[in-house]
Order: sequence, then structure tokens, then C-alpha cells
Amino acid sequence: MGSPGISRRSLLGLGAVAAASVAGCAGPGASSQEPPAAPIAMRSGSFTSRFRPQEPTGWSLAVPGSTGGGPSGPWPVALFLHGTGADHRMVFDELDAGGVLARHVARGGTPFAIAAIDGGESWWHRRESGTDTQAMLVEEFLPLLAGRGADTGRLAVFGLSMGGFGALLLASQHRVPGLRAVAAMSPAVWSLYDAGRSDNFDSAADFAANDIFALRPELEPLPKRIDCGTADNLLFSVKDYVKDLPGEHEGGFQAGGHDGGYWRSILPDVLAFLGKNLT
Repeated sequence: MGSPGISRRSLLGLGAVAAASVAGCAGPGASSQEPPAAPIAMRSGSFTSRFRPQEPTGWSLAVPGSTGGGPSGPWPVALFLHGTGADHRMVFDELDAGGVLARHVARGGTPFAIAAIDGGESWWHRRESGTDTQAMLVEEFLPLLAGRGADTGRLAVFGLSMGGFGALLLASQHRVPGLRAVAAMSPAVWSLYDAGRSDNFDSAADFAANDIFALRPELEPLPKRIDCGTADNLLFSVKDYVKDLPGEHEGGFQAGGHDGGYWRSILPDVLAFLGKNLT
């Protein structure tokens, strides 16, 4: 099943992408009064994960270049978790995260890297099939990023739809040392188990073990941001989740649906929130 309210094809933003490129232009919608966008180097690759061995696991990393004589790293890193029907390229191809990051840095925001990885249709937790994408993130992807110069002691996690659920779950279960913030865009969250769906949970016991409503107290000390569009069919469930979320949190409910247009509109604010907490 795809992300609610959006087709797989529109979510993927299909296209060929070079393994290494530089984003040096201001990008669509940038004001002529803005400073030139900072250089962003794109790196990508794949590996065979022991936690999802059925297919190669692709990944992408957007890294700020040196600006104004400033340091060239190591950068703190924000992990992005994609939604259903998508892959590690979605945040860059569909949402222009590299361009948004470039403009964020050019305006004086905290430089940080954005890393994304394939999670398949796992819903970002261990499944009966043996797939365990949380373990893949912590035990394989973070060491890979550290080996490429990322400061994995300063981390944030963010995601959308299925990945928004995954980001909140990962933060709630305290599996990532050094985690400083979490952000969820249109998170696919439910307070009750639905036996009619087997894509997100294998059983009632699986739901109970990964019930982010029950895990909300675990997020109290962590900076968090949650957004959802007012035309999204997940709106009431997200509002229910936020209603009893302890501690301070940012974000809100803005005009938009469960689609790339809405996510592009809020991504600059999401990256500013992550940068602020990765300082």
C-alpha cells in the first residue's frame, strides 16, 4: 500500500541521478536578494545489508562544502526516512533537499549533512520476515557515514509518512546515541491496531511493541517538530498524537495535503529546526 493520498509514481520523483554532483545555484523560488547558495556535494552508493539482504540497499549523502573560509567538517548529520513506495533519492529528487540545505547554509544556518537510505516497505522496525531497518540504521549506516567524515555523535532524524512514523519510533526507543532532535512530516500514526492491514504491523503484538502513542513520554526531553497538512487524511490521528505529547514541540497544521507540494513548502522550516538543534 502506498502513502495515503499520494501515488507511488508521484512520490518517487523518478529520474536518473549522478553519483556525485554539486548544487551551486539558488534553486526554484529563491529570491534574487538571497546570498548565493552554498555548495552541496552529493554522494551515493549501495551495500548489502545483513538486515535486509533481499536487495541492495542504496543511500545518498548531501554534504555542505566549505563556505567563507569556514570549516569543511566533520558535519553533524540528519537521517531522513522515506515513505512507502519511495527510496533514498526521494528527499533529494522530489523535495530538492540539497537545494534547501544549500540555501539554509547560505543564510547563515548551521551546516549539517543529510543522509538517506533505502528502507523498503518495512515501516522502519523489525518484521517477522527478519528485516530490521532500525538495526540497519544503527549498526550499518551510521558507521558507514562516520567513515565518510560525518559526525555521528551529533545526530537528528526526520521523515515523512511511513518515515515520519519511523523517525518518531527510532527516537522513542532510544536506539541512537547522540540523537539531538526529531522531526516528522505527515507521520503515519495510529492509536489502534488495524487487523485489516498487514503492511505496517505483523500482528497486534507487533503493534504493541512499536506503539508510538504509548511511547510518547520517552520523547519528553528531546526537541521535536511535527507537521501535517489540513487536507491530509492523517490529520486527526496526528492531532491525537500531538495532543498528549509531553514537553515542548514545534511544527503545526498548515494548508496542504499528503503530497510533495506540502512537504516542499515546510522543508525549509524543518531543516532550520534540525540545524538549530545540531549546533
